[in-house]
Amino acid sequence: MHEMALCQGVVDLIDEEAARQNFGRVKAVVLEIGVLGHVEPEAMLFCFDAVSRGTRVEGARLVIERVPGAGWCLDCGKTVPLTERFGACPDCGRHRVQMTAGDELKLRELEVE
Repeated sequence: MHEMALCQGVVDLIDEEAARQNFGRVKAVVLEIGVLGHVEPEAMLFCFDAVSRGTRVEGARLVIERVPGAGWCLDCGKTVPLTERFGACPDCGRHRVQMTAGDELKLRELEVE
């Protein structure tokens, strides 16, 4: 379950930021997770709870915002929605699409005390 390692990375990142900005407890964490990133939101919620125990993040609310897939079609010359990695362009049907969104995992926001 790679979500455990991802959550540990998020908690570590928050600890580093807490040292820089001198904040204490974390009340809420907002993550952006792309729908094409092979990350299960339910697993992230479970792992976040387990990994955050005993840290400044323990008890924080985890909010997961899903980012839809998108890509740049080299043939159409425009941004198109993607529902799968390496998917075809929904307009022209060709597979010359470079993914531009939907694969991210970003710590977007923290609510702290």
